[in-house]
Amino acid sequence: MALEPTREDKFSFGLWTVGWQAQDPFGSSTRPPLDTVVAVNKLSELGAYGLTFHDNDLFPFDATAVQRRQEIDRLKGALDATGMVVPMITTNLFTHPVFKDGGFTSNDRGVRRFALRKVIDNLDLAAELGAETFVMWGGREGAEYDAAKDIRGALERYREAVNLLTDYVTDKGYALRFAIEPKPNEPRGDILLPTLGHALAFIETLDRPEMVGINPETGHEQMSGLNFTHGIAQALYQGKLFHMDLNGQRGIKFDQDLVFGHGDLQNAFSLVDLLENGGPNGGPTYTGPRHFDYKPSRTEDINGVWDSAAANMRTYLLLKERAQAFRADPEVQAALAASRVAEINVPTLSPGEGWESLRTDKSAYEDFDADAYFGGKGFGFVKLQQLFIEHLLGAR
Repeated sequence: MALEPTREDKFSFGLWTVGWQAQDPFGSSTRPPLDTVVAVNKLSELGAYGLTFHDNDLFPFDATAVQRRQEIDRLKGALDATGMVVPMITTNLFTHPVFKDGGFTSNDRGVRRFALRKVIDNLDLAAELGAETFVMWGGREGAEYDAAKDIRGALERYREAVNLLTDYVTDKGYALRFAIEPKPNEPRGDILLPTLGHALAFIETLDRPEMVGINPETGHEQMSGLNFTHGIAQALYQGKLFHMDLNGQRGIKFDQDLVFGHGDLQNAFSLVDLLENGGPNGGPTYTGPRHFDYKPSRTEDINGVWDSAAANMRTYLLLKERAQAFRADPEVQAALAASRVAEINVPTLSPGEGWESLRTDKSAYEDFDADAYFGGKGFGFVKLQQLFIEHLLGAR
């Protein structure tokens, strides 16, 4: 398999990733600003197909209408020249001091109204650029102190905001879907909708739940000690994986935003296997962008920035190659069969069977030999995992 990325791989990057100037709470920037047109041209040269951005990645918070249009037109010119696309747009409701207590859920009603107007303007831009997904990361939607936020009231205001925005998109006839991006904490002490599961439950309360899905991020789920592959599998199962952010994370700590695969490599391998092969039954299950939301290390100059962008794509392709070999290995297929992995897709109940017939089936309980599982009837998961590791390491 070719390890050079192509447009067909659907790799995309946030402008805030390669454009990060590498400031953090303990140090100032180590890199100068990156021009949007330069970013588009270089990412295209590296093999990416798409660029995403927050509104204020493209133009300043206080930009005039003329300045805003100038930057939009420059971006559109670069996209036209390279063939790059904008598959997703999002809005910055977290950097400016006005959003210190959030946007949609600020205790200040005026701030909430301002946030909604800011998002509506950006929805118009998303439609203009042909974006398919509008991501909402509620980085400031939360609290540090329990007494400071009525959580039920905040969730109702969150719901009110998303309902209004889906109304707007529907009334305008925009071909846009929304994706909520969960995160447990940072920058707030606790953030609303902290995990994929919280977001899925919230979506079911909305007026138009079919228009809203999720945008899970590797590091955000792993910050909570959760298995990202399991989360993505559930999102696919529920038809709610509208977009996704790939990066690397090493354990339960701050959001590291490492290069994809530079954290939990085993989980990255199983994730790529799921996305590309659909698990044991085969078949791709996700056709959207493979979007990288990472930060080039603060130690790097601009050459290191582009090295890191290329590393995300190459690591994904290497894992894709390894996953294909894993699935094609006859020994793996035998180990899967021995572990009865496919049997999970066989219904527990027979056709037409209900609780009454199950309860009278002696083979299901009275005659079932549960004692046989003591010292016997192992599942062989360790052997299967060793094959997984050997393929990951390129030993098979």
